[in-house]
Amino acid sequence: MSVLSGKKVLIGITAGIAAYKTASLVRLFVKASAEVKVIMTPAAKDFVTPLTLSTLSKNPVHSSFYDEKDENAVWNNHVDLGLWADIMVIAPATANTLSKMTAGASDNLLLATYLSAKCPVYFAPAMDLDMYKHPSANNSFEKLQEFGNIMIPSESGELASGLVGQGRMAEPETIVEFIAKDILKKLPLKNQTVLITAGPTYEAIDPVRFIGNHSSGRMGIELAKTAANLGAQVNLVLGPSSLKVDHALINVVNVFSAKDMYEAVVSLYDNCDIAIASAAVADYRPKNIANQKIKKKDTEFSIQLERTDDILKWMGGQKQKQFLVGFALETENEEENAKNKLKSKNLDLIVLNSLNDKGAGFKGKTNKVSLINHKLEIKAFDLKAKSEVAQDIFNEINTLKDE
Repeated sequence: MSVLSGKKVLIGITAGIAAYKTASLVRLFVKASAEVKVIMTPAAKDFVTPLTLSTLSKNPVHSSFYDEKDENAVWNNHVDLGLWADIMVIAPATANTLSKMTAGASDNLLLATYLSAKCPVYFAPAMDLDMYKHPSANNSFEKLQEFGNIMIPSESGELASGLVGQGRMAEPETIVEFIAKDILKKLPLKNQTVLITAGPTYEAIDPVRFIGNHSSGRMGIELAKTAANLGAQVNLVLGPSSLKVDHALINVVNVFSAKDMYEAVVSLYDNCDIAIASAAVADYRPKNIANQKIKKKDTEFSIQLERTDDILKWMGGQKQKQFLVGFALETENEEENAKNKLKSKNLDLIVLNSLNDKGAGFKGKTNKVSLINHKLEIKAFDLKAKSEVAQDIFNEINTLKDE
């Protein structure tokens, strides 16, 4: 999974011969798991068909504010399109369109959307050699970059006129790679390593049975995804879970028991910058594990339990450079118990949730948390999707790390 996964990419296509390459560009973004929408200038339809781009993007292609041939036409809102996008890419960007972007002209849907966009805007110039070298074109390049737009340099090669030189639109693979690298270098957790524990642990009674809990691992997995999308290299120590993790920056270490998780954490802890213990680790395990399945008897049966290793306490005791986050799932005296855990485990931040809150806790896709920092300051959040909770947690981590 790439850094573009889940990104909303708006591709603006103008009327240059290089427009024929945009079918490949759309396909590459979709292949990178981005969601793609396309806007074309009316003249761009002479170079590549909307049907091709719509089929590849799996979204309607827009080229005007409304369809004059359709009496029931719906207004294509340029503001909504601009706000929808995480990234806008104008490719090919002709001299004509670049000049209009510089001047603030908005005589078509693409330009109006560009002026409404709140996201990073990339432009890939495509024009003939003399046009590319002309002072007016260079003025457009400079002005647009002063506005904060990002230029994807043109390449040298044979041009449509037959001349050879700079002016060719960068190849679709180059455009996608350029944007991915640009996003990655700006991410707040680039060059950081994050260690996350997630899911339950299962403590064997015999070869068939175990002691466990209802944790699905979803909260920890969402934390891992968020960290990876912020540029971190993530080591996810995951107890038994049916959920799948697929991200190029996430290394999944599958474990079964609390002992397995402890050993994995010990091996990875020294090299991490941020550690988040979100796993629901068993506090006790059977002292003796039967080698064979225990047969049912008419008499009562008891199991002697012993303490498991306190992974979070070990992490707090060994903490040096690490920013350490723990979780507290409580049913009573929630804030008091969470604050005591924060201090006793030497944490920088603790995430408190209560089983008394509907929609919070195990299994579900939502959670309701409060964040308590080392100053015992509390931030309470409403019920949210666990993916949004993960973002809130990392927002707080990044704020506290910068203090």
